[in-house]
Amino acid sequence: MLEAKNIRKTYFNGKDSLEVLKAVDLKIEKAEFAAIIGPSGAGKSTLLHILGGLDSPSQGKVFFEENDLYALPEAGLAKIRNERIGFVFQFYHLLPEFNLLENVLMPALIRSQSNNDLKLEAKQRAQELLIQAGLGERLNHFPAQLSGGEKQRAAIVRGLINQPQLLLCDEPTGNLDTKTGEEIISLIKKFNQENKMAVVMVTHNIELTKTANRVYHLKDGGLQ
Repeated sequence: MLEAKNIRKTYFNGKDSLEVLKAVDLKIEKAEFAAIIGPSGAGKSTLLHILGGLDSPSQGKVFFEENDLYALPEAGLAKIRNERIGFVFQFYHLLPEFNLLENVLMPALIRSQSNNDLKLEAKQRAQELLIQAGLGERLNHFPAQLSGGEKQRAAIVRGLINQPQLLLCDEPTGNLDTKTGEEIISLIKKFNQENKMAVVMVTHNIELTKTANRVYHLKDGGLQ
């Protein structure tokens, strides 16, 4: 489903340069749950953003379902990001002026545009997913009225609203206590198994990788 070949990423600051990723190769199969672990500053988030089409590599290629992501026109890449790849970040990025249901629906509304049938389907799917995530009684609550765990559950549902084939999670428990973090990982695993959806999660916490099918270690710019 996802393959990265010889990924390199170098940042420049005047005459100085820093190579964060050095010839990274990676394969993710359909329905796989893979974890990438490494210390802060190792380049985990950079790699995840490259895998999801958010940040281009300095060198190398990323193939998603045989599409060479960075050879696509921007409109084609944006379409894949919106419709086939879901994202969950450490910071929830919920819009404070919208309630929980509206926040979750945002990506689906972008996709459906003026198609009312698709909008209705998306709303029904959002409600079902929020119920599955234990948020059925919070649909009309605003982000300020939710706990950190509830916000992250909502962020996961938002990442799933367009029924992606791949979910990318960037330190999804980084702002949560241990118990709530474990609940979030269990929820991600549940959706991974039920929807046959591939998951790639980056974390610095080795305890959170126990449910993964495969664990990669990012060290000195390479995967081990």
